[in-house]
Amino acid sequence: MIHQKAIYLSILVVMGQGLIAQNEEDYIEFNDRYNVVHGVYMGLTTHYGEIDNENSYMMGLKAAYVADKKLEMGLIAVVFYSEQDEFGLDANEFDVYGGYGGLHFEPILFRHSKFSLSFPLLIGGGTVGYGKDDFAGRDATYAGDDKNWPTFFIAEPGVNVLFNFSRYLQLEIGGRYRLSSKFDMLPGSPVDLNGYSFGIGVKVGVFNLGRNRYKNNL
Repeated sequence: MIHQKAIYLSILVVMGQGLIAQNEEDYIEFNDRYNVVHGVYMGLTTHYGEIDNENSYMMGLKAAYVADKKLEMGLIAVVFYSEQDEFGLDANEFDVYGGYGGLHFEPILFRHSKFSLSFPLLIGGGTVGYGKDDFAGRDATYAGDDKNWPTFFIAEPGVNVLFNFSRYLQLEIGGRYRLSSKFDMLPGSPVDLNGYSFGIGVKVGVFNLGRNRYKNNL
């Protein structure tokens, strides 16, 4: 009887070891937390600031590639409107319109946290023009002066706080400082776009194209 119990116990141990070995053969365990992950997104931003001490509004659209949640690289385009009201030309009131764009770079810190810190930088160029204020019921008309729509170079560094809402959605809030080359339009008009702006934005895309896994089923 004792020998039979020993035989049964040996059989159970061997079967258990077989099941464990089979389970280990079905899976490979690995850790790929440090694998590079990739992402892409489209973003929309809106900012408020000042140009020549007057209220100004900016709206931007960008498309970027995200490398390992550490660095964004892409393109960005911004349109702006500034309530300049007057250039000292008789009783006419003019506002400033324009746009700029270029390369977008954004290093990111604390990428694995719910909140991240980033430092966006735009480098590019644009053009600026002036027109009659049409918000007082007048038609917007642009002057035919050859100094209308001059071009400029611009660099716009900033800082953002990013809220990683999900794998597909990210919100940002922050500020920027515009540094532009000088341009020449009308007497009394702005000569550059230098100034601060503050605003919010949303990014929609896939920020991690490959989910991290710790077991891969063969």
